[in-house]
Amino acid sequence: MAGKLYIVPTPVGNMADMTPRAVEVLTQADLILAEDTRTSAVLMQRFGITTPMQSHHKFNEHDTSAAVASRIAAGQTVALVSDAGTPGISDPGFMLSRECRRLGIEVITLPGPTAFVPALVNSGLPCDRFVFEGFLPQKKGRATRISALADDDRTFIIYESPLRLVKTLEQLAQACGADRPASVTREISKIHETTVRGTLAEIINHFTENPPRGEIVIIVAGKPDTGHKVHVNKYKPEK
Repeated sequence: MAGKLYIVPTPVGNMADMTPRAVEVLTQADLILAEDTRTSAVLMQRFGITTPMQSHHKFNEHDTSAAVASRIAAGQTVALVSDAGTPGISDPGFMLSRECRRLGIEVITLPGPTAFVPALVNSGLPCDRFVFEGFLPQKKGRATRISALADDDRTFIIYESPLRLVKTLEQLAQACGADRPASVTREISKIHETTVRGTLAEIINHFTENPPRGEIVIIVAGKPDTGHKVHVNKYKPEK
């Protein structure tokens, strides 16, 4: 009988966000695939998990996904974790999931932490419709991608490193306008979690004077609707 692939989210900062189900799956699995076994070892030790681990990251997933899927097809149960958050969301995971589905192997994704969700909800910007962009291309296609986001009427989300934050915000301000509302959250669920809200110009000034550290999530409001629409309450009967 074929095994299963479990995709297991892990805390993005606060260890208390680890769920009992995640601990159970990781404990009972035959093998844990980890983006960085040294980072994951700290988490496993914290929760008394002794399951063998193997590296699975963006530099080897092209070569190892087929072999891992074959092991699962032969009966092993494998759990995939990233350094933090949900595997596959700006982290390795897609290729193995695709290979397992191609082979008819059951893939079970546990609900759990993902950095952009609390950052989006905490931003105060519309979150009923949004675009998750992840990390922008560093060179080829970057300007085109930013231009497309600037013209979208949905809130959009970008991951960025602290060293590139101000430069990225300046590029966004040039494309979206310096007065576009935005929010930057860093160190989600950690002791020094902070959120800075305002226009892109105001946020640029803040981080120019206060260089950031830690993991960064940028939230930018969608392009404002310049038309003059009349709001109609669909629940109120017409007179």
